[in-house]
Amino acid sequence: MPEARSSLANMWREIQGSNDWKDLVNPLNALLREEVVRYGEFVTACYKAFDLDPSSKRYLNCKFGKKSMLTEVGMEGCGYEITKYIYATPDINIPTQSGTSRSRWIGFVAVSTDNEVRRLGRRDVLVSFRGTVTNTEWIANFMSSLMPARLDPHDPRLDVKVESGFLSLYTSDDSTCKFSQGSCREQLLSEVTRIIKKYKDEEVSITMAGHSMGSSLAILFGYDLAELGLNRLGWSREIPVTVYSFGGPRVGNSGFKERCEELKVKVLRVVNVNDPVTKLPGVFLNESSRIIGGKYEMPWSCLCYVHVGVELALDFFRVQNPACVHDLEAYIGLLRCPKIARVQKDGKVLLSKARKVLHTQKFDGWIWQDAARQVGCLVQSLGF
Repeated sequence: MPEARSSLANMWREIQGSNDWKDLVNPLNALLREEVVRYGEFVTACYKAFDLDPSSKRYLNCKFGKKSMLTEVGMEGCGYEITKYIYATPDINIPTQSGTSRSRWIGFVAVSTDNEVRRLGRRDVLVSFRGTVTNTEWIANFMSSLMPARLDPHDPRLDVKVESGFLSLYTSDDSTCKFSQGSCREQLLSEVTRIIKKYKDEEVSITMAGHSMGSSLAILFGYDLAELGLNRLGWSREIPVTVYSFGGPRVGNSGFKERCEELKVKVLRVVNVNDPVTKLPGVFLNESSRIIGGKYEMPWSCLCYVHVGVELALDFFRVQNPACVHDLEAYIGLLRCPKIARVQKDGKVLLSKARKVLHTQKFDGWIWQDAARQVGCLVQSLGF
């Protein structure tokens, strides 16, 4: 798609959500589709590089070194260089999977190369997160109580509340981790701040991409960066902060959503309407239960979970195939085929064609997909 590539440098701000993707989502703009797929592939790389072999010395860490990782997973020449690996610690006091450290490799920070800068129209700082794999991460996902984020010590904003499990994963520390120091939050803030300072004289964007639980961490980090003002250079320059969320759950309440919007944190939610994870948490207390009659806000509205951002909705498969409804490869595989992976409209998409496409695609049968089957059991128990 040479025409789309040649125009990216000219309209990258719109593609990154400067106008909330107005007129780009429905119908899905070809250039935006290409960028969504591109960022999704970086998240896919996290899954491919995650070591799930219990006999390996790198078990539950990345299989490869930073310099070779993208090449090893088939992304050589992608135009980015990894600068740091990121680890997260579920603060769960139960017996964990084998190994002494509770920290798990969760993703990476990367920066676009000089050649890629010319194509993109700016220096892109990318943070990519995988989704849920380990037992403790699954438990963290279901710690669905809301609590104040309190990420800015000078302005705690008690009305801004997020899911306690995601917040714990983002802020907890593990002193026994031999690969990195500090919480997921501390690692990210330190590295991204360093990169911003390094390229302060260039046009820069900050992009987060994540699947499932990883999309929650991406949104939390985007909010954190903007709340602390770390994306602002002086009084006049503000670095755009964009999140590409794939199959992401709700993260916080309406106060969190409103604050993200005030801070101009742009979130594009790529959602399979049959994916149960996108309906959690807040199965009963969510956007639809906050307002009655279109204008009356209920007393419990502060306890309701609310999605952040603009939704790009797809419709493929049903709960009878739970391993696929939440599968990132299925998301990306359909988006690569614009005539079939269309934006969901009026609840109708040609499912038979979607199934046909997936039969012709070769998707990797990673172990993490077993977790998706657990999602299917959850859905059936909730009656979706």
